[in-house]
Amino acid sequence: MEQLFTTESLISLLTLVLMEVVLGIDNVIFVSIVMNRLPEQKRLQARRIWMFTGIGVRVILLLCIGYIVRAVNPLFHIGSHGFSLRDLIMLGGGLFLLIKTTREIHHKLEGEEETLTIKGGGKQVSLLNVVGQIIVIDTVFSFDSIITAVGLAKQVPIMIIAVIIAMIIMFLFAPRISDFIHKHPTLKMLALSFLVMVGAILIIEGWDAERAHDLHLKNYVYFAMAFSFGVEMLNMVMRKKTTKPVELREPTVKEKE
Repeated sequence: MEQLFTTESLISLLTLVLMEVVLGIDNVIFVSIVMNRLPEQKRLQARRIWMFTGIGVRVILLLCIGYIVRAVNPLFHIGSHGFSLRDLIMLGGGLFLLIKTTREIHHKLEGEEETLTIKGGGKQVSLLNVVGQIIVIDTVFSFDSIITAVGLAKQVPIMIIAVIIAMIIMFLFAPRISDFIHKHPTLKMLALSFLVMVGAILIIEGWDAERAHDLHLKNYVYFAMAFSFGVEMLNMVMRKKTTKPVELREPTVKEKE
């Protein structure tokens, strides 16, 4: 329990919360669009269901992955080096983040508009229908956040606390956070750039966990994140807006009859 209150644990907690919130904007946009198809009096109920199901799905995935990464007995060897189930999860997660993040950066800057097709062409649909769509959307988006959590934090309780805090923040301040990221797209691109670093660390840990631990790679990533975000915050404060910022491509919803 004392390990949860160390400096490293607190830094990883704050970093994870920040990353989860910034990277969860796409999820917020999707969910908000789907919720707008409900009658106004039911939207708050749908948002609450979204928050609790989002937390539940992420916690279950974290517990499963947290159990798996403890499996350190080698399953097979390549030469003299053995690979455990944990190593394979780390390698797969790192490759997933590298590929997904690179594609995301491309879509945000150069790619086509990303769309999600949902059933029902009417302006208002049932609460059950919308909740079902929200759960599916949130489950898909949760994989990125789970892999990111595994890459940045060593302890499952830290990951779970960070996910819960991030979901509560997104629930309470979703419209404001979305507007802020739209006004300052640099934050989104910084977060995606950091995911490339996290993916690389996961691959290194999967290949040689002891060497990665000895090099303290995560500490360098934490410093890079904090320094870059700090510099951008100063830029926002000191720099006067003279030009319109770049508009990143955001996901849209296409209704299916």
